[in-house]
Amino acid sequence: MPTKDYTVPLGKARIAREGTDISVITYGARIWTTLEAAENLEREGLSLEVVDLRTLLPYDEDAVVVSVRKCSKVILLHEDTRTGGMAGELAALIAEKAFEDLDGPIVRVTAPDTPVPFSPPLEEYFLPSAKKVAEAARKLAAY
Repeated sequence: MPTKDYTVPLGKARIAREGTDISVITYGARIWTTLEAAENLEREGLSLEVVDLRTLLPYDEDAVVVSVRKCSKVILLHEDTRTGGMAGELAALIAEKAFEDLDGPIVRVTAPDTPVPFSPPLEEYFLPSAKKVAEAARKLAAY
C-alpha cells in the first residue's frame, strides 16, 4: 500500500503486465488471478498482456482497443455472471472498433449464470481462477 494519499483517475486503465500474445482485460480482484495465470503461462512460452480497467463507468475504451490490436487475441475476465456482465459490453466495443484485428474469437471467462454459492468449496468452483484463465488462453493460442 502506498504510504501517501493517491488518486486513481476515472476512466484510465493501466497495463498491469506487458504481453504480446493474448490481451486479458479485467478489473478488481481478478487482476491477481490473471497475473498468476500469466506467470504460469510464461513458462510455456505464452505471453499475456493484463489490462486493469480500474473503473467501469467510464472505462478506458482506447486502452482496450490498443491492447486488442497489439495482441490480436482477447480474453475478457470478470467474476460477475456471464449474462449481463461487463464482458458483454467490452465484447461489443471490440467487435465495433477492432474486429478486423482479431485472430480468434473473443473469449469470456466469467462466473456461471447461477447464484453465488454459500459453501466455500462451491464458491471456489464458481469464481474464475488462474487455472480457468490458463485453460482459456491455451485454447485461444491454438487459433
